[in-house]
Amino acid sequence: MRPCDGVPLGRIRSVESFGSVDGPGLRYIVFLAGCRLRCLYCHNPETWGAAGAEEKSAEAVLAAALRFRPYWKGGGGITVSGGEPLVRRDIVHLVRGLKEINGIETVAITTNGVLLGAMMDELLDAGLDAVNLSLDTLDGGKFFSITRRPLFGAVMETLERLTRETRIEVKMNCVPIAGVNGDEITALAAIARDYPIKMRFIELMPIGCARTEGYRGVPMDEVRARLKDAFGALLPVGEVYRGGAVPTGPAAYVRPAGFAGALGFIDAMDHKFCDTCNRVRLTAEGFLKLCLYSNVGLDTRALLRGGVTDAELRERIAHAVREKPEEHYFEMDSETRDRRAMYQVGG
Repeated sequence: MRPCDGVPLGRIRSVESFGSVDGPGLRYIVFLAGCRLRCLYCHNPETWGAAGAEEKSAEAVLAAALRFRPYWKGGGGITVSGGEPLVRRDIVHLVRGLKEINGIETVAITTNGVLLGAMMDELLDAGLDAVNLSLDTLDGGKFFSITRRPLFGAVMETLERLTRETRIEVKMNCVPIAGVNGDEITALAAIARDYPIKMRFIELMPIGCARTEGYRGVPMDEVRARLKDAFGALLPVGEVYRGGAVPTGPAAYVRPAGFAGALGFIDAMDHKFCDTCNRVRLTAEGFLKLCLYSNVGLDTRALLRGGVTDAELRERIAHAVREKPEEHYFEMDSETRDRRAMYQVGG
């Protein structure tokens, strides 16, 4: 029996087969359903509840994921995301089981932080390697306005624990929104000044409610300018992980003088990084998306149901990746634009 046999993983919204943002190296990312927060500009509001998600055991998910094991060398592995993965009652057991499987070099979670502070010791004892924390504000009033839940204290408890923790890689992600948290950019960046944490600013993309509700992101050039005024020159640095994990993500990192950590920028709109993008997504329907923007890709479900061999599937995937679009056109409303929500496309 393998370590995770019989452990229910829960309801799955989607998976991403070649992620490079949610932890070290290349990763297989499982998006679970369920979340306690109700963030106003959530890209994936459909993940709040379980309706429409697919119930899968850990064994079934791992069987699919392990086909990608050859790509996890250099620190890669599995990230459990959501929704909110820590609402799973068996999440500690799952992390421990994943760590015992040969070929999974690192296990990470992406979380809103509400439950992490109370569960930190158990997760670390289970072998958790990395945490990606969504942190858009340091103000309790704004937190309630954004999330519509009175859980700010729990997130601050998690933040305090993470600033003291030396056993895991920590990234914090902020999406600067004009009129919402745009005035907190400097305060959030100061966390990386005081602690060895990567604070990443992610440009709002016109997807889901960000497009339909008219939210306007703070341009990354403006974010950089504010940080330069506050902290001085933004000195470029490479991304380095513990254990020599391969840095593969789209973030551009800088470290102002005197910073213990680093600042990262993921700006897909102001400065397209399509020429270096190494991401594809596998949706819950088995469609391999070559670009978040585009509906062009490869229907792996049809191939698998048609009896394709592993060798043939690898060849078809390799061919599809070679046809990856040269750049996105989010600013245009073309026929190839994918209008689905983020959770439906593995993001």
